[in-house]
Amino acid sequence: MAADPRLANVAATTAVKSITALIDATGAGSAVFYDGTIPTNADTAVGAQVALSTVTFSATSFVAGLTGASTAATITGSTAGAAGTTTWARWLGGDGGTVLDCTVGTAGEDINFNSNIFSVGASVDVTSLVVTVPKT
Repeated sequence: MAADPRLANVAATTAVKSITALIDATGAGSAVFYDGTIPTNADTAVGAQVALSTVTFSATSFVAGLTGASTAATITGSTAGAAGTTTWARWLGGDGGTVLDCTVGTAGEDINFNSNIFSVGASVDVTSLVVTVPKT
C-alpha cells in the first residue's frame, strides 16, 4: 500500500462499517479500559495490564456512517472495578474477540475523559464516541 493513501468516501465508509460489524457480529460488544502500556498491536495478548472498567455497546453499536465516520449509539457505563490510570482500551465483539485497541487519556487521544484516573467504584461513562477511518 502507498505510504500516503487517499481513500475514496466509499472505501473509508466500507472500512468503518466492517469495524462496527465485527463489534456487533454476535451481540453487544464492549470496551475494556486498561492501565499500562498499549500492546504492540491488537493481536497481542494483554499482559500485566490491569482491566480497570468495562463499558458495553448497544446491540447495534454504531449508527451507519458516511464518509468514513460512524457515531456510537448508547454506551452503557459501568463502575471501575480497580483503581489506576487508564491509558488504552481494547474493543471487543460480542463474542469477546478483539476488534481494535486505542489510546485513552485526557486530551489528544482516541478516547478522552475529564480524568483518566479511575477509583474503585467510580462511575465510568462514555457519552460520545466516533469511529473514523480517515480519507487522507
